[in-house]
Amino acid sequence: MEDKIFLLVKVTIKTTHSNINDAIQELQTETVLQVSSTPNVEVLQTKIIELITKK
Repeated sequence: MEDKIFLLVKVTIKTTHSNINDAIQELQTETVLQVSSTPNVEVLQTKIIELITKK
């Protein structure tokens, strides 16, 4: 069976950015995501769903 699931990640940060939206954007573009397969679950694709922030 093939399906889509959503995994949430909680990230606590400290930043020198004066605007939190800049920090979020930097993390979204610079993060390398790895979700590994298990014996019973084959990971086919992973993607960070970008949070649209207002400026």
